[in-house]
Amino acid sequence: MTGSAAPVAIAVRGLTKRFGGRTVVDNFDMTVPRGSIYGFLGPNGSGKTTTIRMMCGLLTPDGGGGTCLGFDILTQSLQIRERVGYMTQRFSLYEDLTVRENLDFIARMYRMPRRAEKLDRTLASIGLADRAGQLAGTLSGGWKQRLALAACMIHEPELLLLDEPTAGVDPKARRDFWDEIHRLSDRGVTVLVSTHYMDEAVQCDHIAYIAYGRKLISGQPHRIPAMTGLSMWRVEGPGVTAALEASLRAEPGVSQVARFGAILHVAGTDREALDRVAARYGAQGDQEWTREPPGLEDAFIHLMARIPDNFAEGARP
Repeated sequence: MTGSAAPVAIAVRGLTKRFGGRTVVDNFDMTVPRGSIYGFLGPNGSGKTTTIRMMCGLLTPDGGGGTCLGFDILTQSLQIRERVGYMTQRFSLYEDLTVRENLDFIARMYRMPRRAEKLDRTLASIGLADRAGQLAGTLSGGWKQRLALAACMIHEPELLLLDEPTAGVDPKARRDFWDEIHRLSDRGVTVLVSTHYMDEAVQCDHIAYIAYGRKLISGQPHRIPAMTGLSMWRVEGPGVTAALEASLRAEPGVSQVARFGAILHVAGTDREALDRVAARYGAQGDQEWTREPPGLEDAFIHLMARIPDNFAEGARP
């Protein structure tokens, strides 16, 4: 490795996992720079959680291998686990223990010295000092989220795994959570986060789209739409109707039509054919057509339409 090369937290090749005859992760490759925030986007059941757990030595793959934090994911999983914090999608702490008791339990598991001092610092840093004696089960969703993050960070891991961390919390709590994630990244913590929120994807340094166990594309969020080769027109006005949607879907050059409220995104990979459609419909005067660069959600819809569902009825096991 040259001196200018970025240090790597995770490097895996060919990761494959099967459950019940189904391939749920299929020949997955990934390199994650240290200190980065890496997002995994995909629908529910797409293999995001399974992939992340294999990459970090928490689940043994059926094929492939690699390293995490410099350790082999097949033979050194214990060393990896000691250096990883894992926040599950569902709140998994003890609801009949107080905030402080939950954190103290985790600190005891990691045999941390000077626990009381560490707990005080942790509670203060995440704004839970005034709620230290409150039962965890009585916290709101946003406060539970903070507690869960504190629990998986109390042993100061090098790598943080977040599985759909903001599901079910309000927008302010989501914003506060992501502010904290960026602070951790600035301190050198590598973060892997699975999500299906496009507005969270732009918070990441890198993202990968995963569907049905396969990586469709990966890169920096602002570069992903261009990598798909999509062109797009935004359509709005009184003429935006279900009949217009149906008509556009039948046009050559149109590969997808997505409705966003009273607006349509009409996209395709054949730019010239799409432009002809836009010129013809725009000349009718019932809608306003504006060329617009595609966004992450447009790219995601496009990619999802191109890959078969490996869990569909009759799909090959």
